[in-house]
Amino acid sequence: MEHIGHHLRDIYFNKKNGRLVFKQKSVQKYLFFQEGLLVYAKTTHPHELIGEILYKRGKISSEIYSNIDEYIEPMKSIGVCLVENNVLSKKELHDCLMYQMREITLNIFPHFDGKFDFKEKKVDTQEEFELKMNTPDLIEEGIRRMNYNPYMEKFMQKKIPYAKGKDFLDRLTKKEKEILDKIDGSASAEAFLLSAGIRPELFWKSLYLFYCLDLVDVKDGKGKEKIPEKEEEPKKAAEVEKKIPKKAAEEEKKPAVADKEVVKKSAADEKKRKIAEVVKMNDYLSDTDYYQILNISQSASQNEIKKAYFQLVRNYHPDRFPRNLPSDIKTKIENVFDYITQAFQTLSNEKKKLEYDAKKDTPSELDKKEIENKAEMKYRHSRSLYHQEKYDEALMFLEEAVRLRSNKASYFLLLGKVESKIPSFHEKAEEDFKKAIEIEPWNAENYVGLGKFYKQEGLLVKARRHLKKALDIDPEHKGALKALEIAEKPKKKGIKRILSFDGFRKTKKPPTKKKKKS
Repeated sequence: MEHIGHHLRDIYFNKKNGRLVFKQKSVQKYLFFQEGLLVYAKTTHPHELIGEILYKRGKISSEIYSNIDEYIEPMKSIGVCLVENNVLSKKELHDCLMYQMREITLNIFPHFDGKFDFKEKKVDTQEEFELKMNTPDLIEEGIRRMNYNPYMEKFMQKKIPYAKGKDFLDRLTKKEKEILDKIDGSASAEAFLLSAGIRPELFWKSLYLFYCLDLVDVKDGKGKEKIPEKEEEPKKAAEVEKKIPKKAAEEEKKPAVADKEVVKKSAADEKKRKIAEVVKMNDYLSDTDYYQILNISQSASQNEIKKAYFQLVRNYHPDRFPRNLPSDIKTKIENVFDYITQAFQTLSNEKKKLEYDAKKDTPSELDKKEIENKAEMKYRHSRSLYHQEKYDEALMFLEEAVRLRSNKASYFLLLGKVESKIPSFHEKAEEDFKKAIEIEPWNAENYVGLGKFYKQEGLLVKARRHLKKALDIDPEHKGALKALEIAEKPKKKGIKRILSFDGFRKTKKPPTKKKKKS
């Protein structure tokens, strides 16, 4: 099966270096990996270009966007040119490039009809990439975003899944964990589904997610592990042909008497399959958004939206189904087609599309809770990595936590600490410490974080100022006292300690008067 999830699994868990090329009609995308992590992405899709993203995210004005060619210089990216011209900051460019990489990759997930080509290339260990994105995060979000696709079922149904890794169990929902717990490697995925009583679309998506996160692996019915990237059907066919006796082969070449009957039966089976498919679609319309029903990405062009709609019309228009169907089945078919039409009418209208996107991107209370929990898990994991001095890995989890929940001062505080350990992120570290202070100006810990950072950078005046602010809020704050190199209050009277980064010094006691001898 040619799908982005399959390739990302192989690249990440085998820690590969190289370039993955995706081609689908006129669109080409290039994803670059270092040790299995995404470090750079390029695209020909007009809605995913960096200028378009900067404009949509409000980082550049419409005037600059319309005259963006004026900023382009030879041998420099447009982002670097805009930073050099003080149009945007390095942090704004960094954030938008991370967003662009994510969108370029995630928008590939709905497509099962593209072509992939991965070329391994050794990457010089001295080469530094400022952008690094955690591949399992992309796998999880990409599969959760996309709609159920029959290719997933076709790929997994005859294979026997068995439990494998446990590294990413914390990414699963309660229901997904229940499904995973039942997988014991004793039956094919198809047989397991029949006995488990699980909603098919949920099962196949969950199983594919497990596979791509390496929580399960698969083997064929004979027990041999077999996960081919490309089918070798011509070779198999040739081998089978050799084994067929000559007489049997000649008989096979003769026209079958019941050919018409077979064709009729095949057509009838196809109609039944189609009816069952549309009935399933109707059952889950409430969980399907407009992009999912049309099976397109959120950045799809108007031309792509039209093509997707007319393809669905050919398949699901009520006139394409028999007229003698029961009334409840007819109603379900009409519901699905009405929803498809409604999706097209909304997304093909620019104003309605913007309104729909705004409403869609506003999460419900339940969604908010799930997002908060996910962000908290990533924060805790990054905190653990920080204490293990795995700063690059901690940074990736923290950036995702901040993206999911941008109002937590503790996230920005830890992000600043992590960035202060990576030389190329020192400028961004200062901004994130300030962001933590902006969110919680009453929290002494945030001032201590920034004060220590300034001390590390040799900016002693700034460092002293922020550490004193921390002590104004909490006079007994040990971190601030230690950073200012003040020990606990001395027990002996007459000794004063002077705030200094060079340590403290004792002042002389006033001279004592000598007693006169009597």
